[in-house]
Amino acid sequence: MTKTIITSTNMSKENTSTVAVLNAHSSFNSSYGKDALDVALIFGSYEQEVSLFFQGEGVRQLISVQNASLINAKDYLATFSALEFYDVENIYVCLTSLKQRNLAADFHIDNVNVLPEQEFSARLRQHKTIIRF
Repeated sequence: MTKTIITSTNMSKENTSTVAVLNAHSSFNSSYGKDALDVALIFGSYEQEVSLFFQGEGVRQLISVQNASLINAKDYLATFSALEFYDVENIYVCLTSLKQRNLAADFHIDNVNVLPEQEFSARLRQHKTIIRF
């Protein structure tokens, strides 16, 4: 698993222990999406404040109509429904990424915040640690 971990120096005092998991890869081209989801659930299971971000090709992970069996891939997307049980409530999608791919905000999970690019970036920078997949 290849990932990038970034520790932010631009954070407010109230967000000093937060983790952002940034998804930048599409659903089934690699294991990045599943790995990112697993990391978010692990942090949630230890009651750590974690937020999920989707940007670039990563926005494709939230599109509601996908069929992994067509490409003989394991479908991990149903696991997103477990986020609420792990108190992972902060889910953000970059509006620019959706528009660039002509995708509607028709997601397979609820409570997703679609943000303009500048607001998306600002929200991401509020986290102490950013793990990019």
